Amino acid sequence: MASSTPSSLLSRRSPLAAPEAQRETLHQLKLPREFDAALEEAGLYPLRPTRLDIFQMNLGKMCNQTCRHCHVDAGPDRREVMSRETMEQCLAALAKTAIPTVDLTGGAPEMNPHFRWLVEEVRKLGRHVMDRCNLTILETAPHADLPEFFARHRVEVVCSLPHYRALNTDKQRGEGVYEKSIRALKRLNALGYGDGKSGLRLVLVTNPVGAFLPAGQASLEAEWKRELLKNHGIRFDTLFTITNMPISQFLEWLEQSGNLAAYLERLVTAFNPAAAAGVMCRNTLSVGWDGQLYDCDFNQMLEMPLAGRRRTLWDIHSFSELAREPILLADHCYGCTAGSGSSCSGSLT
Repeated sequence: MASSTPSSLLSRRSPLAAPEAQRETLHQLKLPREFDAALEEAGLYPLRPTRLDIFQMNLGKMCNQTCRHCHVDAGPDRREVMSRETMEQCLAALAKTAIPTVDLTGGAPEMNPHFRWLVEEVRKLGRHVMDRCNLTILETAPHADLPEFFARHRVEVVCSLPHYRALNTDKQRGEGVYEKSIRALKRLNALGYGDGKSGLRLVLVTNPVGAFLPAGQASLEAEWKRELLKNHGIRFDTLFTITNMPISQFLEWLEQSGNLAAYLERLVTAFNPAAAAGVMCRNTLSVGWDGQLYDCDFNQMLEMPLAGRRRTLWDIHSFSELAREPILLADHCYGCTAGSGSSCSGSLT
C-alpha cells in the first residue's frame, strides 16, 4: 500500500472527492447481495437505534497528515472546521440529555481553534471525553502541551497507530510518523496514561495496511502490548481493530490497485449478523463540522443524513424523535459488519 499522499482528494480535484461519486462507484459493483437484503435475512431490517450512549462531534477535516486509508479525506489543505456557535449548540443539546460520552474526532480535532474550550465545557457537564488523536499532532509546537491538558481534564486518548513496527506505520502514513508516534506515546505514559492505575485511559487503534480484514482483536492486543513494552517500554489499556471503510482515500486506493471488487466481495462474504446487531450507528449520534446530523461518521462523509433529510441540532426538538427513525444504510455498511465487526470502539463480537 502506498505511503501518505501529498494532498486530499478535494485539492487534487479527484472525481471521488464528491460523496455522490463515491456512492455511485460502490452502487455500480455487482455484489452477491445488497446490504438491506443481508439485514433482512438476519431479522434486523429495518435497523433502528437502541439508545444514545455516544455524542460524536467531528470538529473538522483539517489535519496535519494525509493518509491513504482516511475515510474523511482530511489533510493540511482542508479548511472545514466546526464553529464556536455550532459547539455551543451541541453543548446546549447535550445538557438536555444523559448521554455519558462525547467523542471528539476529525481530521485532527485538536487543530480546531476552540478544541480546548470545548473539552473544558463538556467536562463541566460531567461527561466523559474521548479524543481521537493521530499522535503526531502532539509533536507540533502549538499542541505540545496537550498531553498535560488531557491528563488534567481526564480525557480518554484514543490514538491511531497502524502498526507496532515502523515499516508498516510509515508505509500507511508517511516517513517519520512512527518515530513521532512513539515519542508521543512515551509522553502520555509518563503522565500515567495506560498504567492501569491512574484512570487515564490510553487506547490504540489499528487499521489493516492493505485490502484485508483485521485479525482478531484480543490476540492482536496481546501481541501489541508485548512488542511495544519490549521495544519501547510503552504501555496502553486496549487495542481497537477497525476495518478500512471503502470510501474516500481508501476507495481511491482500492480502485487504483485493482482491489475494489475483491475487497467488497470479501466484506459481503464475511457478513456477521451478530456484528450487525451491535453496530455503532445504533447508539451514536454523529454531528458534522457544520452541525448536520448523521447516523455515523461514515454516513457523514458520504453525505447520507439522518433518515435522508438534512437537519441540524437546531431542527431537533427532542432526541427521542431520533430513536423512531430507521438508520440510513448502503453497501459501505458491510465494512462495519464483516468478520468480528468494526466500530469506533473496535471489534463488535
